[in-house]
Amino acid sequence: MTTVKRLAAYSVVMAILLLVFSLYTNPELYVSVSNLFWSCFGGF
Repeated sequence: MTTVKRLAAYSVVMAILLLVFSLYTNPELYVSVSNLFWSCFGGF
């Protein structure tokens, strides 16, 4: 694996981790996504 590919892979992983961290700091987003998900099943 070349250095450029490795750097690109590390930056993608870091972006994903930052996205997950930002989701943890905004719990209302989890509630809205889960409501959207369960509405697909008829709102059990």
